[in-house]
Amino acid sequence: MFGCLILAACAGGDQEELREWMQTAAQGVTAKVPPLPEVEPYEPVPYDAGNILDPFKAAKMGPQEKKGGGGFRPDLDRPKEPLELHPLETLKYVGVMTKKKVSYGIVQADSTLYQVKIGNYMGQNFGVVVDISESEITLRELIQDSAGDWVERTSTLLLQEKGAN
Repeated sequence: MFGCLILAACAGGDQEELREWMQTAAQGVTAKVPPLPEVEPYEPVPYDAGNILDPFKAAKMGPQEKKGGGGFRPDLDRPKEPLELHPLETLKYVGVMTKKKVSYGIVQADSTLYQVKIGNYMGQNFGVVVDISESEITLRELIQDSAGDWVERTSTLLLQEKGAN
């Protein structure tokens, strides 16, 4: 109780000086608040999907058998070859050799070398080797277009120059 009396006595005298100082300090000070920007009314944009293909349709989640697209369709029942586990961009064509008039391409995946011939599969887009020359390996790949149809595209794997990584 005695502490409360001392605290009240100390607080009473300084308040008048504080009020005078605040009045003199506030003279001539004006607040400069910029006006708020004008808010434009919201205009909703109508969304009409119409007959656009639903991206969440269960058929789009995996390979689908569909009429059209030129009749192309990957063989999903055949066993995968080792080079199909690697994206085509990570494979390196490092050489070619011929045995009994059959050309074999030497392809490096990671640190392992593989022999490929016409008819072997490479890459992750069902790419089948259709030609092997001294400068490149040509593949025919099957990819799905935006409508879900399988289409063919031709890709090449160029021979890597000595010392190129």
